[in-house]
Amino acid sequence: MTQNEKSIPVIIVGGGQAGLSMSWYLCREKVEHIVFEAKTACHSWEDERWDNFCLVTPNWQCELPGHPYKGKDPHGFMVKQEIIDYVKGFVASFNPPLREHTAVTSITRHEGGGYRVVAGGETWHAKHVVIASGAYQDAVIPGYASAIDPAIHQVHSQDYRNAAQLPDGAVLVVGSGQSGAQIVEDLFLEKRKVHLCVGSAPRVSRFYRGRDVVDWLADMHFYDLTVDNHPLRDGARDKTNHYVTGRNGGHDLDLRLFAKEGVGLHGTLETIRDEVAHFAPDLAENLDDADRTNADIKKSIDTYIAREGITAPTEAPYVPVWEPDGSNAPLDLKAAGITSILWCIGFRPNYRWIDVPVFNGANKPVWHRGVTDAPGFYFLGLPWLHTWGSGRFSGVSRDAAWLASQITGKDVPVA
Repeated sequence: MTQNEKSIPVIIVGGGQAGLSMSWYLCREKVEHIVFEAKTACHSWEDERWDNFCLVTPNWQCELPGHPYKGKDPHGFMVKQEIIDYVKGFVASFNPPLREHTAVTSITRHEGGGYRVVAGGETWHAKHVVIASGAYQDAVIPGYASAIDPAIHQVHSQDYRNAAQLPDGAVLVVGSGQSGAQIVEDLFLEKRKVHLCVGSAPRVSRFYRGRDVVDWLADMHFYDLTVDNHPLRDGARDKTNHYVTGRNGGHDLDLRLFAKEGVGLHGTLETIRDEVAHFAPDLAENLDDADRTNADIKKSIDTYIAREGITAPTEAPYVPVWEPDGSNAPLDLKAAGITSILWCIGFRPNYRWIDVPVFNGANKPVWHRGVTDAPGFYFLGLPWLHTWGSGRFSGVSRDAAWLASQITGKDVPVA
């Protein structure tokens, strides 16, 4: 221990829903700890979501420990302010030892065992460290973006708020995952001309045979499936989320219907040179694959309904409402009137501040249920840490309880 070093049993890095869930269990178990948050507990919801953002999972799946959803619309979808109020209500429910505006800048092994953590200019010694900072730190924007004419406004999805923030003119949205597909709809409803570069993201229907698809999958115990038992095993963590929306009560996002109504669809963006966008010849394949995934999910629900003898309305098979012509022509941005590019191609984790041997050759953390090979070092809140819900309101409580049991050495029941 150095002269000015402080000591505490557990340090949690990240004050979002994952870190706060961990804190809730440690508070219940009377384990001394501290939560360091570089910004604020709700900053990702307040500062990194567009104005019309809403959850794509129904409200009944919001199950932070000791703080389940108690509103009047369990099958609805929280809008942005409701999400913020929900998280702030969770914080107020147990008053965690949270230090906001305190960034952790370094974690190293401590010569006395445990870990040395530098946060907000102070040095701490902890036997246990939980990394709950998420996997979405560094926004992905391709290198060639810097060569695009600065007259074309560029913004990443985390900085998009509404159509009014963009200059007049058409918008090129790059990426068709959850954010890209939902932002396309947001712009389209504001009567903006939109072009979308369609990637390999799958899609899912909002409702099928009389119920939300999420309700069917919950009954089928899909959300209890662990990554160890998933057909893709660790590969499940690399899969893009299915696009769908909870907006206005929830509905499908059918990119073919967007195209039929005037949205320009293109294949995966390969590059932009001299303000001309070039695309891979994969638009039809990507649309077909997304539809096939949706159809497979419906087939699994059909099988479950038949096996369990459930009475449910039938539904006609999906029929594509639009087909691409296969031209794959480049797009001259200026000739198309495009004045903005919206990058919706995701994030990369940033663990450069961690100097602990818990990473593989690709610099990805290695764990099992969040427990690494480094004694007392854990990860929490990452996609498929253990189940589908690990990075969501629905499953993070279960993961946090498990890690609390590893820290305390005793069984910690899920709240």
